[in-house]
Amino acid sequence: MILFPAVDLKNGQCVRLEQGDMSRATVFNLDPAAQARSFAAQGFEYLHVVDLDGAFAGKPMNAVAVEAMLKAVTMPVQLGGGIRDLKTVEAWLDKGIARVIIGTAAVRDPELVKSAARKFPGRVAVGLDARDGKVAVEGWAETSQVTALEIAQRFEDAGVAAIIFTDIARDGLLKGLNLDATIALAEAISIPVIASGGFASIEDVKALLQPRAAKLAGAIAGRALYDGRLDPAAALTLIRNARAAA
Repeated sequence: MILFPAVDLKNGQCVRLEQGDMSRATVFNLDPAAQARSFAAQGFEYLHVVDLDGAFAGKPMNAVAVEAMLKAVTMPVQLGGGIRDLKTVEAWLDKGIARVIIGTAAVRDPELVKSAARKFPGRVAVGLDARDGKVAVEGWAETSQVTALEIAQRFEDAGVAAIIFTDIARDGLLKGLNLDATIALAEAISIPVIASGGFASIEDVKALLQPRAAKLAGAIAGRALYDGRLDPAAALTLIRNARAAA
């Protein structure tokens, strides 16, 4: 189980949104590279980055900030937001991104995901952000008519590294992860699933380490880390102890 600290980028700054609403953004750090270094110093082993402006624009918009973060840390970085074609996938992987996350294009252009996953095995993830069970696209501005499970099933045997499942209704609100829905998805597919949206406290870490959540590959924490509601040292110690016991 990997705990991913999240860095969401808007106008080159590190922010957190509430329920994906760009008008409800809180700036937590003006220097994303410094934030990345801070997470590395705290002992995290994998960084989750989202180009929020890119998700709306359909193309990378915070490349300067992302590249600065890549120079600042040695830990692997997964990146989503505005990745809609193979050229962009290749460009980010060439720059040192460990894994790209394809969201909107996974709904609109599933062949892109399949061809990218074939070309770059283990380095392509799919981001499925659900509102009332239906997947939202274009930076969550639009809701599609398909469920997360329907889309995830399209990529069985495609070589996708992970599905990142976000419950939009909880995102940024510190209400706790929607583990019931996330575990149900993980149990219905063979692709590893990462939980996202609503991470609130050490209780979420404990819940992730319960036997019923054993199929989950990890979880993403954002606002809880920035607000100080989640102590990184305590969370990472729990995870390390669970790994050692396994």
